[in-house]
Amino acid sequence: MDQVREALRAQHYSIHTEESYVRWIKRFILFHDKRHPQTMDVPEIEAFLTHLAVDQNMAASTQTQALSALLFLYREVLQTELSGPIDRFRAKQPGHRVPTVLTQDEVRRLLDALPGSASTQLVVRLLYGAGLRLIEALRLRVGDLDIDHRQIDHRARP
Repeated sequence: MDQVREALRAQHYSIHTEESYVRWIKRFILFHDKRHPQTMDVPEIEAFLTHLAVDQNMAASTQTQALSALLFLYREVLQTELSGPIDRFRAKQPGHRVPTVLTQDEVRRLLDALPGSASTQLVVRLLYGAGLRLIEALRLRVGDLDIDHRQIDHRARP
């Protein structure tokens, strides 16, 4: 697992992705009675993903995340090509949903009603107004703000 973490960090994956991938890889190994991944190939991956869909009733997006973790393991950590394409039973994709959208007045009232400190309210307003993820908003620094152009630029970090 240390090799997996090192490879993920070397490619600048987020800590949340790292934790998720490590959990999926551990589940895969435990599902196959602690066999080393180098001794397994496409049939074992397919069996695990099918188990997630059929026995665990997991969503298609969850299966995709598990598959991404396993592909990362084989390609980036073990540097092994799988013997063929992965054909698995997929969980049913959810139907097309129309998103719920708030009016400007509803958003304003919601933001005005936020409890907590000014810093908490600022973070929530950044999440909504700038479309930031929580971790991005929490990691912002004063140097990331371009007041003259009313922009946030976190890419300029060393």
